[in-house]
Amino acid sequence: MTDSDMRRNSVAVVTGAGSGIGAGLARTARRRGMRLVLADVDAAAVHDLAAELGGDTIAVPTDVADQGAVDALADAAFETFGRVDLLFNNAGIMRAGFIWQLGESEWDTVLGVNVRGVVNGIRAFVPRMIDQDGTSRVVNTASVGGFAPGPMMSPYSASKFAVVALTECLQMELAMVEAPVSASVLAPGPVDTSVFEDPFGRVSHPAVERMVTQMRELLTTHGLDTDTFADRVFDGIDRGDFWLAPQGDHLDEMVREHTAGILERREPSIRGSFR
Repeated sequence: MTDSDMRRNSVAVVTGAGSGIGAGLARTARRRGMRLVLADVDAAAVHDLAAELGGDTIAVPTDVADQGAVDALADAAFETFGRVDLLFNNAGIMRAGFIWQLGESEWDTVLGVNVRGVVNGIRAFVPRMIDQDGTSRVVNTASVGGFAPGPMMSPYSASKFAVVALTECLQMELAMVEAPVSASVLAPGPVDTSVFEDPFGRVSHPAVERMVTQMRELLTTHGLDTDTFADRVFDGIDRGDFWLAPQGDHLDEMVREHTAGILERREPSIRGSFR
């Protein structure tokens, strides 16, 4: 099965499916005739979406930071449908604040969901995806923020940089063993989601509040709607792209600016008016 064949009767697993990008990916997969396994820590949201989409769709409330919960998600997927063709390790959260003000629990929460959640998904699903018949793909959601950091988003930036590196490592390792599984980095730019709905740590600051306000306005004014975004993601999957960048111009600009700063040994500079 090629990526372009991932259509009717294929099985997609989506974490973080209860809202935002995950819900958009789920809706698009369902329109394409895929069977679905939807996971989210918000049980009510994921069950509501499963009821809305109907068909061969199951909801499995899951905390992706918990390896046992992700193992149970994989068990449910393979016991229900017998295979997984497309795994979206998509669940992610945001915490905003100065590095020295964000507490240990806030760092643990972000890294647990955004990084360990991806690792847990790989460990739970990839061995079984290798052993099943046909080709399949793992898509790990990073961010354009995984290529160029921003102030007051350090846990998020660090976690998304990690997801990029993890996915590159995964693709190289899958190629080394000639596995029938491929990997992709998904790098969203501005998408109209609720990621900045409640991102504050224990201690806030006027600069942090201004940054969050600006980001909310950016997502609302210039962000893609989640269904349009998801359509572009699936177009990239159809092509077999490793780098899934539905807003390529936005990513390219950030990568060029950040890379130039490294090559020219410049001190990092603040984009926007977050001071």
